[in-house]
Amino acid sequence: MESDGRKDMSYNGARVIRVPKNYGRVNFSRDELRQILISVVAMTAIFTIFFYSTVNSWGDVGSTDALLITIGISALAVVLGFLIHELGHKVVAQRYGAWAEFRMYPMGFVLGFITAFLGFLFIAPGAVYIQGQVTKKQYGRISIAGPLTNVVIGSIFLGLWMVFDTGILGNSLNMLAVLSLFLAVFNLLPVPPFDGSKVLKWSLPVYVMFGAVAIFLLLVAWGIISF
Repeated sequence: MESDGRKDMSYNGARVIRVPKNYGRVNFSRDELRQILISVVAMTAIFTIFFYSTVNSWGDVGSTDALLITIGISALAVVLGFLIHELGHKVVAQRYGAWAEFRMYPMGFVLGFITAFLGFLFIAPGAVYIQGQVTKKQYGRISIAGPLTNVVIGSIFLGLWMVFDTGILGNSLNMLAVLSLFLAVFNLLPVPPFDGSKVLKWSLPVYVMFGAVAIFLLLVAWGIISF
């Protein structure tokens, strides 16, 4: 049986549960912070390799400027897309009293570098591992927290892109919107180990409505749906 960190005690014959001071609080271990930092740096490098040719093709930037712009976009995409997504899972899980820590997949980065050089992208940076006594509803909320952050952030970039839709700024905002919203839709696939499988197990209506919103926004960012 998984432990949720609480210990049973007896006081005057009554059963008492002693709750640790950090129960329900968000905290990070030193090893977890190290793995998060490595993951952010590695993913930024992978995204830079993959997206450099796209940014360089925008035409109104030189090769050096294109590299700097690509690094900036990649760093933002990783921090606001990947990192905030994983922290969404972690924060909600720990607020429910569960143990939750991010663990990176080194081979996922190797695949990321190889595929980026080959012209397509497949990367599995890692995941937040969760242990504890949580209900199906709580686990569903933990799972949807990650894609929800992507939809919120993607929507912000989408709105900004609609205002500033030309030039380097417009292209950058559109790329960030697409990346955030695509990450949300991809993680909502209804098969394990994706978040979608756990959300679907919790609530079909929530899964359908949230998935429909994420797909709609992604199609708008892609230009398939326009106003």
